[in-house]
Amino acid sequence: MKKVAFYTLGCKVNQYETEAMSELFLNSGYEITDYDGYADIYVINTCTVTGMSDRKSRQIIRRAKKQNPYAFVIVAGCYSQVAPDEVLKIDGVNLVLGTKDRSDIVRLYEENVENKKQSKVEDIMKCHSFEGLSLSTFGDRTRAYIKIQEGCNQFCSYCKIPYARGPIRSRDFDEVIKETKRLCQKGFTEITYVGIHIASYGIDTKSKGLAELLNEANKIDGIKRIRLSSIEPMTLNEEFAQKIKGLDKLCPHFHLSLQSGCDETLKRMNRKYTTDQYYGIVDGLRHHFPEVAITTDIMVGFPGETDAEFEKTCEFAEKVAFADAHIFQYSPRPGTPAAKFENQVTPDVKDARSKKIMDICKKSKRAFMERFLGDTKEVLFEQPVKNGYFEGKTTNYQNVLVKTGEDLAGEYRNVRLLEIKGDNFIGEIV
Repeated sequence: MKKVAFYTLGCKVNQYETEAMSELFLNSGYEITDYDGYADIYVINTCTVTGMSDRKSRQIIRRAKKQNPYAFVIVAGCYSQVAPDEVLKIDGVNLVLGTKDRSDIVRLYEENVENKKQSKVEDIMKCHSFEGLSLSTFGDRTRAYIKIQEGCNQFCSYCKIPYARGPIRSRDFDEVIKETKRLCQKGFTEITYVGIHIASYGIDTKSKGLAELLNEANKIDGIKRIRLSSIEPMTLNEEFAQKIKGLDKLCPHFHLSLQSGCDETLKRMNRKYTTDQYYGIVDGLRHHFPEVAITTDIMVGFPGETDAEFEKTCEFAEKVAFADAHIFQYSPRPGTPAAKFENQVTPDVKDARSKKIMDICKKSKRAFMERFLGDTKEVLFEQPVKNGYFEGKTTNYQNVLVKTGEDLAGEYRNVRLLEIKGDNFIGEIV
């Protein structure tokens, strides 16, 4: 029996797609093994969000041949979609797929009996149908991801993803509900709906949208928690909030990508909102979901970002008081408009700005956590960690550690939050 190993870089969508490809090999009689060991076939699912993502992808690809010089190496995902020739030139790569045709990965491997270098990457901008990847289970995790949407039509000036993923395509509504029920029957009680731009779900098919999907999923017996991956801020307007505010299974955690707290910078980024609109969305969510965690992404060093513009971002971040934030530095992506913008920001300035905004967001995260000290919250436990602790999450995505001799994986427990250590609550089961 041939062994297949997978490595996933990037977002939750990639994680879902890796699980789906893994299941295809498993159902065809292959054995799934760990990437750090010996395998006959290595599959690397790549990312291209930043230049560092590309470099990391290349490092992981090269690692496969060191582990087995005779292995068959398949590279799929966003990096291989936008740079297939570059990937194919990497020593040891046999087959290159992009962000479609993953459902045929086993057949494409088995047809390549002579181990010739092949690229099956096609023009993703001509793709207008949702690829039928699905799952019947989701590894050994307690939380299952379900991909509901593909592609993005936003074309932010810095972003490579629309060129890697193509136009928006929505998965059939009934198929999403069927997979939700199927995973629920396998024992998963927490579901996260993911997509490249889930706010656009249903727009291309002119059918039921995201709010309708959440309402339907909320009715499924056995599902206890429903989460959303990162979502565009303007989706969560008052009309949308009114449709979802009564859903008892929808977790009060929304990741709303900000990118910048300066309107001038947002305009150059081709983001589709102002800071006033963003703050209005946050204010509305906090009204409807009192314990909501608002998390975000903030980019520093976008071309033309002056000291004054950056200070506006700092002031806005302090005003919003995020529960958490991912801070990253702008890196030029070939083929995007921003890569050609004048006034590129120097690395030392980016470093200094990163540190400052990180400090601001670290303080607001601590303040958010302190609100819940002494409270008792329901925690879904996931895995053991160091020093005898078991790790889990509250509904608003706070990380909780409890010292216990029990195996709590997949179990819900009421936990009193006693203290804060770093990014975690230390609690006791009550």
